[in-house]
Amino acid sequence: MRKLLLVASVAAAAGLATHAEAQSPAVQPLPTIVLVHGAFAESSSWNGVIAALGTRGYRAIAAGNPLRGVAGDAGNVSAVVKAIGSPVILVGHSYGGSVITEAANGNPNVRALVYVAGFMPDAGESSLDLSARFPGSTLGDALVPVALLGGGHDLYIAPAKFQAQFAADLPIPQAALMAATQRPVKETALAERAVDPAWKRLPSYVIYSSADQNIPAAVMKFMAERAKARRIVAVDGASHALMVSHPDKVASLIEEAATAQ
Repeated sequence: MRKLLLVASVAAAAGLATHAEAQSPAVQPLPTIVLVHGAFAESSSWNGVIAALGTRGYRAIAAGNPLRGVAGDAGNVSAVVKAIGSPVILVGHSYGGSVITEAANGNPNVRALVYVAGFMPDAGESSLDLSARFPGSTLGDALVPVALLGGGHDLYIAPAKFQAQFAADLPIPQAALMAATQRPVKETALAERAVDPAWKRLPSYVIYSSADQNIPAAVMKFMAERAKARRIVAVDGASHALMVSHPDKVASLIEEAATAQ
């Protein structure tokens, strides 16, 4: 009798546990954040954002961006997204915005796009087209071309002009280090036109700088409103290096994109 009662008690407890599990919603894992740098920057420009996301429980990856051309660069980022498999939030800075706009295509695990002072081209538009849509960019006068062996040019920002042009709200030593480690972009990459903009299908979030010397604030506002971005954040007085100077603000917007229903 005692043995039968024990078996019955165990069975009842198991039934209650199963019922409780059925009633409790499954805990969904947080999406992985894939960060894509733009021209004249490199992966370490995301260090502050990665640290801020880490304190909130997110895994973040700064994907390599060759800066050779939109289609090829998007293919590299797309491969990273496919390898992750689980839900992803794609984040792009500057030219990296053009890259994520294409890289999301064919990857159903991408849940949202976050543009950090990033281009949001429509089909047929290039980064070069958009930067000149409204006046205000001084980037052209700051660029130094370097001839490539196979033809064409790489573009750098002249080190003496880097802080004023790219990182005006950062200390001089930090801006100087960024100037020394900047990655060049191939000139033709900035003129390459978008084919299939993913922001037309995926929710987008935008944060930009009111004092950006690379992409004028008016251009960012135009692109964000055209895409009907779910959230548009303008940071007063910030530079183009928004992810470096305001990592917490950038991380907060990424978290909003990651937790949206």
